[in-house]
Amino acid sequence: GYAAEFSPYLPGRLACAAAQHYGIAGCGTLLILDQNESGLRLFRSFDWNDGLFDVTWSENNEHVLVTCSGDGSLQLWDTAKATGPLQVYKEHTQEVYSVDWSQTRGEQLVVSGSWDQTVKLWDPTVGKSLCTFRGHESVIYSTIWSPHIPGCFASASGDQTLRIWDVKSTGVRIVVPAHQAEILSCDWCKYNENLLVTGAVDCSLRGWDLRNVRQPVFELLGHTYAIRRVKFSPFHASVLASCSYDFTVRFWNFSKPDPLLETVEHHTEFTCGLDLSLQSPTQVADCAWDETIKIYDPVCLTMPA
Repeated sequence: GYAAEFSPYLPGRLACAAAQHYGIAGCGTLLILDQNESGLRLFRSFDWNDGLFDVTWSENNEHVLVTCSGDGSLQLWDTAKATGPLQVYKEHTQEVYSVDWSQTRGEQLVVSGSWDQTVKLWDPTVGKSLCTFRGHESVIYSTIWSPHIPGCFASASGDQTLRIWDVKSTGVRIVVPAHQAEILSCDWCKYNENLLVTGAVDCSLRGWDLRNVRQPVFELLGHTYAIRRVKFSPFHASVLASCSYDFTVRFWNFSKPDPLLETVEHHTEFTCGLDLSLQSPTQVADCAWDETIKIYDPVCLTMPA
C-alpha cells in the first residue's frame, strides 16, 4: 500500500493505491473498500500495468478517482464501472508520485508531481495538461492544493524545498528551504491559510507560516526514520498525523508543550498511506508495505480535547 484516501462523499468508503514488489517492479492495483459491521469489504478493484503511488477522489463526482503511477501516467477511474480506466494521461517522463484534486468549487483541477522534477496541472475533461510548472531541482514527492486559496498549491521535493505556486502566474510564489534533507510530504492546515507542515528524511515535521518563512513555527521530533506522509486533522486546528518508514503512525498537537499525543505501532513494514476521515472525527486509515490496510480510532482522537 502506498496511499489510502477516504471518500469525501460516502462514509466508510476508502480508496487504496498499491504497488507490487515495493513499487520497484510489477503492477499496481486500485482498491475501493467499504466498511461494514464485520470490517472492510472489497467493493471494486482495478489493475494497472505499473505500480500506483497515490490516489485522489474527485471533488464533484462521488464515483470518480485519479491515480498516478510509475510509468509516468495518471489514470481516471469510475467506481460505477467494473472496467477502466476511463482516461489515461501520459506526459510525465518519470514516476508520478503525487496527485491531488482541487477542493475549489466550480473548477475541476488536478495537480500531479513527478520524479521528472515537474508539476503538471490537469482538467480531467481535457485530454492533455493545461500547464507545466518547473523550478524544483530534484524529484517531486508531494503536491497539495490549498483548501483556502483557489488556484494555489504547494509542492515538496528532494531538493529540500517546499514551494508555493499559483496557477495564474505559472511561476513559483514562495520557496521555503524547509529541511536539510529530502522532503517527502507536505500538507495544508484546514483552519489557517498561511500554515503548512512538511515531513522529511531527517525524521522531523516542521510547520511553516507563509507570512514569515525564515523559521519554522513548530518542529515535531520523535520519528526514527523518514516521514512518508503527513496530514492535518479536518476537525482539530492544531492536530496532525504522520506516518513513517519507522513503521509507526504518530498523532501530534503542535499547540501543546508536549506535542506527541500517541504512537500507533500496528504495521510491520514501511507505513506509506495515511488519511483522516472527513465524516468521523475519530477515524483514521493507513496502509503499509506489509500488504495491510487498517481503519481505526486512535485513543487520542476519541478523548475530549
